[in-house]
Amino acid sequence: MIRGLMIDFGGTVDTDGVHWYNMFRKAYSLCGVDLSDELLRDAYVNAERTLGRNRMINPNYTFRKTLEIKTALQKEYLERHGIENIDADSILNFCYESVTDNIRIVSKPALSEITEYLPVVLVTNFYGNMHAVLREFGLDGLIKDVVESSVVGIRKPDPEIFALGLSVLGFEPHVTLAVGDSAGNDIIPAQKTGCRTVWLKGIGWAEQECHPDATVSSLSELPALIPKF
Repeated sequence: MIRGLMIDFGGTVDTDGVHWYNMFRKAYSLCGVDLSDELLRDAYVNAERTLGRNRMINPNYTFRKTLEIKTALQKEYLERHGIENIDADSILNFCYESVTDNIRIVSKPALSEITEYLPVVLVTNFYGNMHAVLREFGLDGLIKDVVESSVVGIRKPDPEIFALGLSVLGFEPHVTLAVGDSAGNDIIPAQKTGCRTVWLKGIGWAEQECHPDATVSSLSELPALIPKF
């Protein structure tokens, strides 16, 4: 029987299995910006690496503010590579509204049901403002605690970040379920700690092969699945 849950945020709670590269791809397309896959990937990776090297995100920044900074970094990169007329506000609004709708319709109801009988810890690669983000979306009352890469100094796919999550939950791995959208960052390292795993298999990006205990296509399936373990 499962006694505790560890869950990812980016690509999982926020987008229900859609990798952020694909979210931005759709946003640029809807806003009429024609980009090659290679150029968008480069812009996406450059923004993530810039955020990783520099402390640009304050602990009180909302998710919307975080997205605003990411979008601005991508725009700067794309403009340096000859792409003009990028409506950053429209891209930001599309992405933020998509996340807001998904959390309201899918993630929050699923977590609300699960937390009636299980403690939930968030284990995520994020920028140090996860508590502010949870408050922004009304999820703070549903999450027991947060293990955040920029705070603890360990990033996925290092299994040690999941070991920290286990310590926070206070349960043995075999009665703990880890849920995430990334085979390489979530499922495989969680399995190395001995956890049971559920892969949220959505619209990913260059995923590794993995062998989770179960696979779902939406977090809405999770409340009915957990009692079967």
